[in-house]
Amino acid sequence: MEEKEHILKVLKKVKQALETKNYIKIKHLSNKIIHNASIHQDPDVIAITVIIYSLSKLIERESYKEEENWDKFYKNYFQNINNMIISLEKNNIEKFRNEVDANRKIINKLSGDLKNYIKQVFRRAKINKASRIYEHGISMEKTAKILGISIWELAEYSGKTRIGDVNLGVTMPIRQRIKQAEEIFQ
Repeated sequence: MEEKEHILKVLKKVKQALETKNYIKIKHLSNKIIHNASIHQDPDVIAITVIIYSLSKLIERESYKEEENWDKFYKNYFQNINNMIISLEKNNIEKFRNEVDANRKIINKLSGDLKNYIKQVFRRAKINKASRIYEHGISMEKTAKILGISIWELAEYSGKTRIGDVNLGVTMPIRQRIKQAEEIFQ
């Protein structure tokens, strides 16, 4: 894992923001780490971006905090983030990856509306983060594969957000190109 120190730093900030339930800061941290995820395409970094973004969306919505098992879920999720931090501090990458997997298991242990809602949040978070990676120039196919979503889901989301709207046909005016070429060869 190439980005261990960066992930550790971000997870510590996420933990601090969790203590105050500052979902805006958590969302910002997720967006901050996505650039590195795009460059390195490290599955661990990508998983963390999805986990962090999903967490911001979960604590943002007040209505689900009234659901049965919310407090237990939140406590387990907080502990899971803490365990990731401890694993990275001890340079135990295998344990860190186990904690990332444990994150999914926390959700699968839930039941009822809360489980369905949280699964839905994670699915949308994957699509959102895929669009951000795609925005950084990684192909749609590769991005979809990395995040385990379909190309169609990514294309639909990207179309709605207009991420792919780049007019590649617009170029520099011919006079300006000639002037630039003359300056190069002087």
